[in-house]
Amino acid sequence: MSDLSLILTAVGSILLLLFLVMKVRLHAVVALILVSMIAGLFSGMSPQMIAGTIQKGMGGTLGFVAVVVALGAMFGKVMEETGALDRIAHTLLHRFGEKNANWALTFTGFICALPLFFDVAVVLLIGIAFAVVRKSGGSVIKIGIALLAGIAACQAFLIPAPGPILVASQLGADYGYMILFGLLAAIPAMIIGGPLWGSLIAKSIHVELPEHAQNNDNTRDGEGEPSFGLALGLIALPLLMIALNTIGSRFVEQQSNLHHWLEFIGHPFTAILAACLMAFYLLGVKRGVPQDRIMEICSSALQPAGVIILVTGAGGVFKQVLVDSGVGEALGNMLAGSGLPIVMLAFILAAAVRVIQGSATVAMLTACGLIIPMLEPLGLDGAQLASVTIAIGGGSIVLSHVNDSGFWLANRYLGLTEMQTLKTWTVMETIIGTTGAIVAMIISLFL
Repeated sequence: MSDLSLILTAVGSILLLLFLVMKVRLHAVVALILVSMIAGLFSGMSPQMIAGTIQKGMGGTLGFVAVVVALGAMFGKVMEETGALDRIAHTLLHRFGEKNANWALTFTGFICALPLFFDVAVVLLIGIAFAVVRKSGGSVIKIGIALLAGIAACQAFLIPAPGPILVASQLGADYGYMILFGLLAAIPAMIIGGPLWGSLIAKSIHVELPEHAQNNDNTRDGEGEPSFGLALGLIALPLLMIALNTIGSRFVEQQSNLHHWLEFIGHPFTAILAACLMAFYLLGVKRGVPQDRIMEICSSALQPAGVIILVTGAGGVFKQVLVDSGVGEALGNMLAGSGLPIVMLAFILAAAVRVIQGSATVAMLTACGLIIPMLEPLGLDGAQLASVTIAIGGGSIVLSHVNDSGFWLANRYLGLTEMQTLKTWTVMETIIGTTGAIVAMIISLFL
């Protein structure tokens, strides 16, 4: 098939996916696999090859993401049920003061969202924003957008959040550089999109505190309350283990036993498992939480995680079809003469898919499938691939609108109209994604 036909097949399949999810109301897992089959057939793949590609895409994605998401879900749930996340939020509010509560909420979202899924983070932390508004009489928009910006920036750029770490694994990016570049991208992005934009837009849009904004249930498991140092240390532990591998590997002999041990210790599987075990003991057993209760908390965390894992796996199937059918290579041939840097192309591709079908995770995976064939002849190293990953993360959250679940979460929880949501949430997401991508492009110039 010609390159143009393959590209038209990709565009048509994305539009079909949008139709099936939004209009037919087909579940995302079923829609993604069905569209993958149709895209494979129209791109000239044999039925046998399509079946093999589906298995390869699902297995290749879930082989990594299932472990990370499952362990991360249990870790986050234990942190939430034992009050560790509350301790971080309350300490930050105390340190920043009521006058700067929006800054405190931004960093609360940024830190606390790391072990959580986006939707879960919003549900768990939005009550803190309402409590601040009730206490200080501040603006719902100013405080709410600040919190959402911290959550969104974390989920777009930082590992071990599911989206960024999945893209990094697919592209072969260096995890240590992902932490460094993710921080460099996320911090300015969330500051501009959160406290600064929230304060500005709050001057022209005012909403009353929603009726559902009731006090959080403060009943927590365990004796006493976890310290701020312990709560923050548990979140920092997997990051430090991953960073140890990146930094330590520069000073030891490659392929030596010590190098292999550093790779093992700094792998996301090991790092998040260590954080889980430490949380189970320090927040659970040591504080008098029965082991049966810890098991119950972990089991409850895996139920919503299962849906996320399957949707992500189905997105991996679609990504693999784009790779194996030659669509990514065809797009690469078309864009090769554009003269645009690969980091900018990654951002544009992710943004285009995001606008069309809504899901940030699917946008990330689809952009991976389109960009991988372009990356292969370039021979980029782990640091350069990390900058590409950050750009994909930025593109995957821009221009959120009515086909994005995050749009409706902001709409519902903050009590906004659809137009108000576009003016607040959508602009915030676009600021964060674009700022992060610009930082990634600047970083790529020095690599």
